[in-house]
Amino acid sequence: MIAVLLGLLASASPAPAADARIAALVRAVSAAELRRTDYRLVAFGTRNDFSTTVFTARDWIRGQFETIAAQSGGRMTVRLDTFLQPKTRRTPRAVVESSVIATLRGDPGAPTYVLSSHFDDCNSRCTDGAGVAPGADDNGSGTAAVLEAARVLASTPVHATIVFACFDGEELGLWGSDHYARELKKEGVNVAGDLNDDIIGAPNAPAGSADSHAVRVFSEALPVDAKIDDVNAAGSENDSPSRELARFVADTGSVYVPDMDTVLIDRADRFLRGGDQESFTAQGFPAVRFVERHEDFRHQHQDVRVAQGVQFGDLPSFVDADYLAQVTRMNVAALAALALGPGQPTDVRMPATHLTNDTTLQWRPARDAVRYEIVWRASTSPVWEHATGVGNVTEATVPLSKDDYIIGVRAVDASGLLSPVVTGL
Repeated sequence: MIAVLLGLLASASPAPAADARIAALVRAVSAAELRRTDYRLVAFGTRNDFSTTVFTARDWIRGQFETIAAQSGGRMTVRLDTFLQPKTRRTPRAVVESSVIATLRGDPGAPTYVLSSHFDDCNSRCTDGAGVAPGADDNGSGTAAVLEAARVLASTPVHATIVFACFDGEELGLWGSDHYARELKKEGVNVAGDLNDDIIGAPNAPAGSADSHAVRVFSEALPVDAKIDDVNAAGSENDSPSRELARFVADTGSVYVPDMDTVLIDRADRFLRGGDQESFTAQGFPAVRFVERHEDFRHQHQDVRVAQGVQFGDLPSFVDADYLAQVTRMNVAALAALALGPGQPTDVRMPATHLTNDTTLQWRPARDAVRYEIVWRASTSPVWEHATGVGNVTEATVPLSKDDYIIGVRAVDASGLLSPVVTGL
């Protein structure tokens, strides 16, 4: 079917409406549970890859997931992803890596979403297996968020499959996530997105200030298979699948966690640093990273010490459980909206065969979609500005010039849940 909207185009806000199921899941996130998990991880003394306690911590995380899985009605399974990492120029020897993977099964044929973190840590020397490395914020905070999201979502029947991943080996080269993402690619798993949480526990801003209610979300510009000539022709350098996932996170967060601001950062990650989301984008999977608004580097990759009156070290006293809970709620909101909502339109095309001031989009139907919306924004705008319904069709023509706007399409299901936007050439 084809929709043709040639008259005045009525537009609405692109933000989604609230869904009672998702709102209840967001409310279920507990700051007390997050604090308990973070302190328990710190109590291992170190989770360094070369320590004797890293697998003790891993086994504790696995046990937590298995307890959570018992509430899933058999839909959640827990396993280890274990492999031997060869020696590198940075490491003294080969080392066994072992990540914890909990999978909440959705409908057959539906996509997979990954919520990830890493549980390994380090002090000032990332191969020091004997020294103290509390790792409260980097990355006890992210590990706590993944476990809490799993606890909240485990009993919810979801359409899309959710993987809750706590990776090993991030600090020395994204080893665990790289191994797992490669396996997913090899197995042909349809990974529609990875939400990675790493250093999300401390706003490091004055209480009550805007930045104490904000989190950064990083996303890459161009996917690995991008064709530069096509990108330049369409002006789509700001519309990678990862960037659309980041916008979806921001829009969803604004509805369910209105006291938090999503600061979209148009970079794959921070300078001189990296995260597990990059293992997913390296395989062509969309991925974003959550990270606190202002990092305090005195509390990352540092020996615990006091120097010139300044406390160094990644201690739990620097983690704000209420802030961590807010970031976790944003993750739960986005993940639930993705896993409960419709699939994305595929094979989206924007034919440009003759000169016209109208724009036509064509696409293939999305899973569980009952209608579709066309969204658009100025070519210089970082976020979607307008949306209009076009019905249950697979082609629509709108009175908008493709020369002046970025235009995309998203699916809407019977509950009003939205998919991320997809743009087309």
